[in-house]
Amino acid sequence: LAMSSATSTTSLPSGLAVLTTFPDVLFIPEITFGGLVWILVASSKVPQPILQGWVMFVSVFCFVMSTTLLCLYLCGAHGGSSSWVTLVSGCDK
Repeated sequence: LAMSSATSTTSLPSGLAVLTTFPDVLFIPEITFGGLVWILVASSKVPQPILQGWVMFVSVFCFVMSTTLLCLYLCGAHGGSSSWVTLVSGCDK
């Protein structure tokens, strides 16, 4: 798998090429496990529902952001700008 980074001389991948580069290919397990966490949080019982609401918000937000970023990469919306690497790194922290 090829690396996509800001220091790379090649352009950022778009379309199905996203699914062949590392760390972009990690979007797939991130979305899969994010969906599983979302399901587990929603089905759990906690003594203070306000805490579950916050955890549910974070889980859903990260799941939606990961899915949105993957779709934007697949559509090629980044236009080859290396600042998208920073955006993805920030969202994954």
